[in-house]
Amino acid sequence: MACPRNAITYNGTLCACSPGYLLNRTSNSCDLFVANATILANSGVDSYAVGFPETIFSFETIRKFTQSQAVFLEATVVLLLSWFVFCFFLRFMKLGDGKNVWFQIRWWISRLDVCFATRHWLDDQKVVRKRKTELGGTFSIASWILFTGFFAALLYQIITKRNIEVHNVRATNAPDLLAFRSDMEFNITTISSMSCANLRNLGNLVTGSPGLFDYRVASLSSFGNFSCLNTTFGPTISIRCNNCQLTQDNIYFSWEFVDLPNSPAAAVGFQFNLSSKPHANKQHMSFVSGFLCNGSSSDDRPVTYRGTNTNILKFNLFPSLYRHQNNLRLIQPLFHGFLHGSYFDEASQLQASLQSSGGLINTTVYLHFLSAYIVEVDRESIFGPVSFLADLGGLFCISIGIFYYLLVQFEYRVKKLRNEDSTLRKIRSRRKARERWDKLRKYVRYTWDCRVLDEDDNYKNGTDCSGCFHRNRSLQPSKSSWKQRYSSASMSLNQKSSLPIKEVDN
Repeated sequence: MACPRNAITYNGTLCACSPGYLLNRTSNSCDLFVANATILANSGVDSYAVGFPETIFSFETIRKFTQSQAVFLEATVVLLLSWFVFCFFLRFMKLGDGKNVWFQIRWWISRLDVCFATRHWLDDQKVVRKRKTELGGTFSIASWILFTGFFAALLYQIITKRNIEVHNVRATNAPDLLAFRSDMEFNITTISSMSCANLRNLGNLVTGSPGLFDYRVASLSSFGNFSCLNTTFGPTISIRCNNCQLTQDNIYFSWEFVDLPNSPAAAVGFQFNLSSKPHANKQHMSFVSGFLCNGSSSDDRPVTYRGTNTNILKFNLFPSLYRHQNNLRLIQPLFHGFLHGSYFDEASQLQASLQSSGGLINTTVYLHFLSAYIVEVDRESIFGPVSFLADLGGLFCISIGIFYYLLVQFEYRVKKLRNEDSTLRKIRSRRKARERWDKLRKYVRYTWDCRVLDEDDNYKNGTDCSGCFHRNRSLQPSKSSWKQRYSSASMSLNQKSSLPIKEVDN
C-alpha cells in the first residue's frame, strides 16, 4: 500500500506524515498544519459596561457603526464643503427684479445671519445696528455645522471614554486568597493523529518548587476531575476544578504519549484553553486560548514534536478584585510562554526516530499563581457636568471664532461685500412696492370698473381712467364732495399710472 503524499515510510511498510504535516483521515492525505498564532485573552468583565443611560441609547450600536470620532469630523468637513459650494454657486445667479427663485434663496440665506448680525463692517463713528447679509448667513450656517460636528464627536468621546479603569496593586494575606473561589477548567489538546490510547502517566499533581521545603506530590484527583477526550485535532486532556481555592504558588501536572502499533507518538502542535469563573457568580468568565505550532523553530519551518525532552506550557494566574462589579473576585489566566521539547524539522531525522523503539511525547503544564498581590480594578468617571459644559462652550467659541475671522477678512478685502444687505433690501422693497401698486390697480378696477387698467400697454399709449368715472357717475349720489373726489382721483391716475421697476444685478 502506497503512502499518501507528503508522507515518509518507516520500518518498511508503515507510513507517517512529514514534519509539520497532519494526517487528514477524510481524504487520507497529509496536509500542512497552519493555525492562527494569535493568543486570545479575556478578563471576563466588560470595560465599557454602561449604567443608566443605556436604557435610552444603545451605546454598543453607536460604537459598532462609528469606530472612531474621525467619522464625525470627516462628515462635518463634507457638509461644510457642500454648503460653501452651494453658496458660491448662488453668487453667480442673477437677482433680477426679486421674483426669481435665486433671489428668494439668497434672501433667506441672508435671513439666517443670526451669529454675525451685529458684527459686520462699519465705518468710523457709525452706530452699531443689526444687518443681515448673505455672507453672514453663509458663515452662520457654517459655524453651526461645525459646532454640530464637534458636538457629535464630543458625545462619542463621552460614550466611549467616559470612564477609565484604575488598577491598584496591594499585598495580600491568607484571608484575601481564601475569598477567591473559582470554577476552573484546563483543556490541552495535542494536535496529532493519536488517540487517548496513547496516553500514559496522567494522575499526579506537583506543588511547590522542586528541591525546596514546600515541594509536594499529590494525586491529581485531589485538585479536580480529569479526563481524556478524542477530538478531530487529537487527544484533549481536560481538568476541571470546582470551587477551587489556590493556596500554592506553583502547580505542575504532566502526562506523556507513547508509541502504539500504527500510531506513533508525534504531534505538530498544541492547543490550549484555560478558563476561570467565580463559583458564586457564573456570569463572568475569564479565559486564555490559542495554538502553538512551529514556535520552536526560529525560521518558522514545519516541525514535529517527538522525543524525551518535555514540552512545557507556562501560565500565570493572578487574582483580580473588581470594585465596580460588586467586589467581583476573579482569577485571570494568562499565557506566559512555551518551552519546547524534542522536535524534528527534517524528514530523515523523523524517520530515524520513528524506526527506533520507545518514542514518546512529554507534556507539562506549569501554573504560577501570583498570590503575593491582588489587582484591584475600579472605574472613575472623567466627564462630569462641569467639564462637559466647559468643553461644549469651548467648541462653540471655536466654531464662531473661525468664521467670524473669515467674515472680517472678506469684508475688509472685498468692499462690495460690506453693503450687500442694502442691495437685497432695495430689490425686495421695489418688488413689494410693485405688488402694492398692483393691488391698488385691482381695487380701482373692481370698484369703478376701469378696464383700461388691465393692460400695461394702455399706460404707454396714454389711455386714462377718466372715462370709467364718467360712466359711473349716474350710479352715485349727486353730491359735490363725490365729484371732487372723482376729479382728484382721475387727475392722480393720469399723472402717474405705473411704477418704474429697476433691475439690479447681484
